Amino acid sequence: MTNIRQRLVGFDPGLRKTGWGIIDVEGSHLRHVANGVIKTQNVLSLAERLVQLYDGLTQVIIDWQPISAAVEETFVNKNPNSTLKLGQARGISLLVPAIAGLPVAEYSPNHIKKSVVGSGHAGKDQVKAMLGILLPGIKINGEDAGDALAVAICHAHSGGAEGRLSEAIDKAGLTGRGAQIIMKGTRT
Repeated sequence: MTNIRQRLVGFDPGLRKTGWGIIDVEGSHLRHVANGVIKTQNVLSLAERLVQLYDGLTQVIIDWQPISAAVEETFVNKNPNSTLKLGQARGISLLVPAIAGLPVAEYSPNHIKKSVVGSGHAGKDQVKAMLGILLPGIKINGEDAGDALAVAICHAHSGGAEGRLSEAIDKAGLTGRGAQIIMKGTRT
C-alpha cells in the first residue's frame, strides 16, 4: 500500500512579518514544499496592515492547497501594546485557514522546539540545524519562515495530517474495512 501525501502549513504570526512554511507528509517522511514571509508596511494603519496579512495568507492557502494548518501560540511581551498587535496578527493567522475550511491547531513555542529538536528550551540555532536535517537541501527565506516550518513539522509530529484524514473519512461516511485501509496506507 502506498502512502498518501498530505500537505500542511505552519504560521509564525507577527504584525511586521508573518512567516509561513509548507511541508508534505507521506507516512513518516517530511518534504519541504515552500516557505516565505508576509511583510506589512509600517506606514499603513493597523487595519490596513491586517488586511495585508489576510490577503497574503489567503494567497498562500490558495497557491499551496494545504489540508491542515498550525499556528504558533503568542507569548506575552513586556509592552502591552505590542502584545495586543501580535495577538491581532495571530488572529488573522487563525482566521484565514479557518475560513478556508481547514482545521487549525495551536502549539506553544516550547512544544514546537521539543517536537523538532527534542528539547523545549532549544535555541534558534538548534532549530535551524534540525530543519536542515529534517528537510535536506532547504533554503529558508528568513527566520520567521524557518519558525513557520518548525510549526508545520510540529503539527506533522502531533498527528495534524492523520487527524485531517480521519475527519475526511468521517465526512465521506466510510466505515469498517474501507476506513482501515485508507488509514493504514498513511502509516506504511
